[in-house]
Amino acid sequence: MRKHIKHILVVTMTLSVTMSFSQNRESDTINTGVIDVVKPYTPSISDAFKVKEIPTLDDEETATKKDIKYNIFSFPVASTFTPAKGKAAVVEKARPVKLFDNYATVGVGTYTTFLGEVYLNHAISRTESVGGYLSHHSSGGGIEDVLLDDNFSNSKINVNYASRLRDLAWNVEAGFQHQTYNWYGLPENYANNEPFANTLDVSHSFYNAHFGGDISFEDTYINSGSFFFRRFGDNFDSGENRFVVNAKVDVPINDVEISTDFKFDYIGGSFDRSYFSDTAINYGNFILVVTPSYEIKEDDLTVNLGFSAVYLKDRENSDSKFYIYPNVTASYRLVNDVLIAYGGITGDLIQNSYYDFATENSFVSPTLFIAPTDQLYNAYVGLKGKLSSNMSYNVNGRYLADRNKALFRNNTTSFDVLNAEDYEYGNSFGMVYDDVETFGVAGEINVDVNRNFKLGLKAEYFSYTTDNQAEAWNLPDVKGSLFLDYQIDEHWFAGANLFYIGERKDLLSVEDNLAGFQSMVVDLESYFDANAHVGYHINDKISTFIKANNIANEGYQRWQNYPVQSLQVLAGATFKFDF
Repeated sequence: MRKHIKHILVVTMTLSVTMSFSQNRESDTINTGVIDVVKPYTPSISDAFKVKEIPTLDDEETATKKDIKYNIFSFPVASTFTPAKGKAAVVEKARPVKLFDNYATVGVGTYTTFLGEVYLNHAISRTESVGGYLSHHSSGGGIEDVLLDDNFSNSKINVNYASRLRDLAWNVEAGFQHQTYNWYGLPENYANNEPFANTLDVSHSFYNAHFGGDISFEDTYINSGSFFFRRFGDNFDSGENRFVVNAKVDVPINDVEISTDFKFDYIGGSFDRSYFSDTAINYGNFILVVTPSYEIKEDDLTVNLGFSAVYLKDRENSDSKFYIYPNVTASYRLVNDVLIAYGGITGDLIQNSYYDFATENSFVSPTLFIAPTDQLYNAYVGLKGKLSSNMSYNVNGRYLADRNKALFRNNTTSFDVLNAEDYEYGNSFGMVYDDVETFGVAGEINVDVNRNFKLGLKAEYFSYTTDNQAEAWNLPDVKGSLFLDYQIDEHWFAGANLFYIGERKDLLSVEDNLAGFQSMVVDLESYFDANAHVGYHINDKISTFIKANNIANEGYQRWQNYPVQSLQVLAGATFKFDF
């Protein structure tokens, strides 16, 4: 029944709409006849208009972006592709240098010069080794216009044993040295008196025997320690003992480690007589030094703060003193490794010895007065860094204040040809002490042009102020040096060293029974010394060389009245080997 009712309603609504449309058509007044177009319509811009209304959207869903998720449905695919293995680029490499544990050198030259040297080293096991060396250098002399013997010799032997374990490493060594020189530098008063010169025996021999060792630890508060003993003497019954012990310890204080150095330095010796009398000279003291230091690092700044506490006991005079010295250093990287500023102020009690004086000046007399030097200040400031990857520099200024500084000075010339010793005719040197202030500036450049060529240049200037002495005896006002090392090719090599020493002052003093004591200051001229060598590697084991010293052929005086050998040429060979 509901189905028939539905159909009746649809038919009824259709009829109603049709009747309504027919009534509207009948009431329309538009004439349906033909319409004649008189003028065609031509649109213009003024007829156009713009809708000024802005539509609005009320649908909130259109203002929110929907998140879109992408899913990749991957599945494995079988592949038979095999990538080719990469190959390193071929770089031309220099053949590695064969290193040997042992070598021997021998050479002969002008002035009847002989040079021999042997160095040996043998590994007993992975942790133990034993070694030693033997050397000899001598010359028969023959300096022009010198009346006395001017030959010299220097022979040394040394043996050592080393052991390196997991937590410590230690080493012991022992050696002996014998040297012979002559007081050949007679002053002008005696320089041309050959009969008198023939009566003199000016030979002076030194010997020293030493024994020492050192030890270092890993991961302990005691970092390292060492000891050294030397017995030094000469053929005039002079003798000296030196014993030095050093230790470096980290002392923990409130979670801070203070690096502390300890030093014990003993010296004792005697001379058979003084220069002006037959009275024997005895000297001896020991020094105790404690130097704590604390390092502060802050970015590019490094500062070491510390001091040195020194106790001196003079056994001969039964006197003791206590000293405090500053020990402060700092460095700051202004521009990485290009520009580094550094400076510091330190001090020390320097233990002088007969061995040190004779090593620096072989023509000292066996009549020296030995005393320590109190270096109040050693203040310095400078700049260093790298101008390029292969060029470095260092410039600095320095001020030193020394009390009781030791100075070499020519001994008084005696006219007592019957009773004077053979070293009392102005041909030996003694020591005088004075308070000296030193101001110096220095500059240094090192260049590594490549791995086969190296060059270095250094220049220094000094100015001295003395308290009691008229001059700072035998101290130069200018020093300069240049060195170069050149590996020409696989076989040829060469090198050179050049030294310049400025003017120095010394004293010429004369003691005459008739004229009395007279003295005058002597100017020692500056000198230039050029040395060069060239060599050829025959193979990995054998090399030959030739050296030339004092190429400028100048008989300059290093010390007053002591001219040196002129041009010297030495030729020899070196043999390297393994056991």
